[in-house]
Amino acid sequence: MTASGRIFLANVGANASHSFDSPIFDDGTFEFITIPEDQDLPGDHAVRYGSLTSFYDPGKSIQDYIPQRLWNFPTHFDPEFETFTYGDNCETSPRAASLKRMAPGDFIFFLARLTREKKTKEPSVHGFYLVGFLEIEGILKDVTQRPTDVEMERYGTNAHVLRGLSDKTLWDRFWVFAGTPNSRRFRRAVPVTRELALQVFSSAGGSPWKWDTGRSDLQVIGSYTRSCRCVIDPATPGQAEKATIMWDWVARHS
Repeated sequence: MTASGRIFLANVGANASHSFDSPIFDDGTFEFITIPEDQDLPGDHAVRYGSLTSFYDPGKSIQDYIPQRLWNFPTHFDPEFETFTYGDNCETSPRAASLKRMAPGDFIFFLARLTREKKTKEPSVHGFYLVGFLEIEGILKDVTQRPTDVEMERYGTNAHVLRGLSDKTLWDRFWVFAGTPNSRRFRRAVPVTRELALQVFSSAGGSPWKWDTGRSDLQVIGSYTRSCRCVIDPATPGQAEKATIMWDWVARHS
């Protein structure tokens, strides 16, 4: 797939601060595990870790990858690849503010830290991978109350909406982005490597990423992707080629 829309990047899912990892397997398949909610949520709207199942076998639980103490705790199930939505606190979090620039026809790719499943007692091997994307179709902006019934039909499974349904104080000005049927959760994770980054990514100021000798590639990639932002704009001189490289890389690895 190739497209003319801008490409945004969001770093999502379990990371080094959590007590569990999203596993990746030798064949490139993976289970994407979302972060915990910042509080327990009343009622039955929230998705709880104990109910999560494998992407490849919906009848199979993935509890083995999650500490038992969290099985009954709600997960912030976002992005979700069943109805293709992603929400963020674009009005209140500087990290997500640039997502307010997204428009229908743009793309948001999701970057996640995945951990190679170990067969021995060797140290875990972590890496950053693209796990899917949305092609933006619709946007629910600055939500401060329960969406209309029509809006609920499209956005109602998003984690931010579920939070609001659980606690009315959590209609907290979030945004939700809905994807077209072209949106995808990859069957195989797409590695984000130094090779790819050198070809397609630059800092917010436009300069190439700096690969410091004192930091691992994982640390460098993580440092440049803390905030959500547009990473490729094909309408900008010189960036259409970067978009082509990006889409070709995704097609090759996913």
